[in-house]
Order: sequence, then C-alpha cells, then structure tokens
Amino acid sequence: MKIGFVVNQTPKEIPAYTTTGLAMQAMKMGHEIYYIGAGDLAYMKDEQMGAHARKGPDKQYRTNENFLEAIKKTQKELVTAKELDILMLRNDPSVDFDRRPWAQNAGIVFGQLAQRHGVVVLNDPNTLANALNKMYFQYFPKTVRPETIITRNIEDIKAFYKDRNKHIILKPLQGSGGKNVFMIKNDIKNLNQIVEAIARDGFVVAQEYLPEAKKGDIRLFLLDGQPIVVNGKTAALHRTQAENDIRSNIHQGGVAKIAKLTKRCYEIVEEVAPKLIKDGMFLTGLDIVGDKLMEVNVFSPGGLGNAGRLNGVDFFEPVIKAMERKIV
Repeated sequence: MKIGFVVNQTPKEIPAYTTTGLAMQAMKMGHEIYYIGAGDLAYMKDEQMGAHARKGPDKQYRTNENFLEAIKKTQKELVTAKELDILMLRNDPSVDFDRRPWAQNAGIVFGQLAQRHGVVVLNDPNTLANALNKMYFQYFPKTVRPETIITRNIEDIKAFYKDRNKHIILKPLQGSGGKNVFMIKNDIKNLNQIVEAIARDGFVVAQEYLPEAKKGDIRLFLLDGQPIVVNGKTAALHRTQAENDIRSNIHQGGVAKIAKLTKRCYEIVEEVAPKLIKDGMFLTGLDIVGDKLMEVNVFSPGGLGNAGRLNGVDFFEPVIKAMERKIV
C-alpha cells in the first residue's frame, strides 16, 4: 500500500505529531509512505493529481526524531495519483489562514482530483470543503452542542452575553488551536475591542460558558465514527488548562492525563457517529466538556501518540489496519 500524507509544510513537522506516528507505523507494517506539503501538490499534463513528495526511507527508525530528520533530508520526487492507494489529508487550514491563504484548501481541491482517479482520500475532501470553519459543527445534533450564535453584530453578542448570565466564550468562526479565544465574564468594557479584533478575519462565534471547562476537556479519537480501543484502553486524553488560561490545547500549555470516560461521552459518540460516517470522516477528534461537545476536529486531530503513551498501548496500528481495509 502506498500512502501519501498531506501536511502543511514538511520541514515544519515535529516528532510528536500524530502524522509522524501514523507514517512510522505504516512503514513498520510494510507500506510505502510519502510526505506531501500543501505547496508540493500539482495538476499534471495527463490530468492527474500529482505531488513533489518526500518518500519514506527504506530503513526503519527507532525514534520519531530520527525518522522525521531522515524524511526532511530526502530529495523530493514526483508521484501521481495513479501511483498512490491512499491520500491522507493531515494539513490544518487554520495554520495557513494568515500567511498562506492559498494553501488552506489545497489538500481539499487536490484531494478531490485524486478521488476522481480512484485514490482513497481520507478524510473525504468533499465534506472537508464544508468543514473549513466551525459552521460545520452546527449541523450536529443540538442535544450535544452548547448554545451558540454566529454573527458580526456587536448588539447580537451583547444580548447573548446578558442572556447567558454574563459569562460567554468568544472565538473566530474560522480557526483552531485556541487562537483568539476569549472568556467574557461580568465585564464588557473590552467587549467592543475583542469583537472587532476577532471580526477582522470574519464572523464571531459566541458560545455559552460551560463551568466544567475549568476541569479541562476530553479529546476522544474516533475511527469511522467509533472509539479506538486497544487491549481495553480507549484512545482519549484529558487535557487540563495551563494556569490562568481558558484553553486546554496541549501546544498552548495544556497538560495531558489519562481520560476517564463517562456514560455521557459514549452517548455523545452515538449521537454524532451517523453524521461522521455519512460524511466520510475516517479519523476525527471529539472535544468534550462536561456533557457537551465543544468541537469536532476533522482535519488533523492531534494527541493520538500521547494517548497511546499514557495508556501503554499503540493506537496507530488500528488506524493503519483500517486504512488497509479501505483498499481491499
């Protein structure tokens, strides 16, 4: 099996990324892998999707660091869709929002082209096109979502703030990773400036504040709409917030611990699974706070390696095995 992993920029990949773990595991299981930066994608004269990709080395590496270093030193070579079995879209559009807007939907449009030529593309690029911003989240069952409005009107937000006991969260419609996320509580003297700052890049999401957020959130990984389970351990993380920060993102200073999954977590999975399966969302990450789902990460859910280390199991292998079943 030949697998192409589309990332934002190969030189900026790091050993701890989930993509690194997936690529290493695929090679360990005897597959060929290619790293493809968003800017490496191409449309060839034979109307094929192509890419100037870095092929995985012929030897195995014991550490993610050595593996990724070898990848980055590899010279690019041209590959086309007809040479690939699977194209896995792991580039995060929000990372390119400011400085490389042209790269945001590159994985999607070239993924759609590859799909036309019989390549299995994960996650489905046609649905990912509808998930470029958080509006996609609003199409999941209302029972799992916190109360939310999406607007650029300051009066709408002020009314929502008063209606939600003067305690809300503001964030951009497009973006991820905890960037430009603000908590407003019992004080709106800076509300205009905050809304203006967020609205510079588009619409503002105003969301009810969930008190359970103080305890962090749970990142729960799903494979074809179901939790990934190995030896009775479920692929999940309990991410706690850094001191004086409302965000639980690991790269923003959050800390990962073993997650204790509640009955409600599994109920949420049951409620969102039908849509994820219908939409062709192969590998996803649910962010759960208390009894509500805060976000569905469909582009590049991270932390699968951390979940494996904390639980003492390998969660990458079942993902690669599921990919193998896609091309049988």
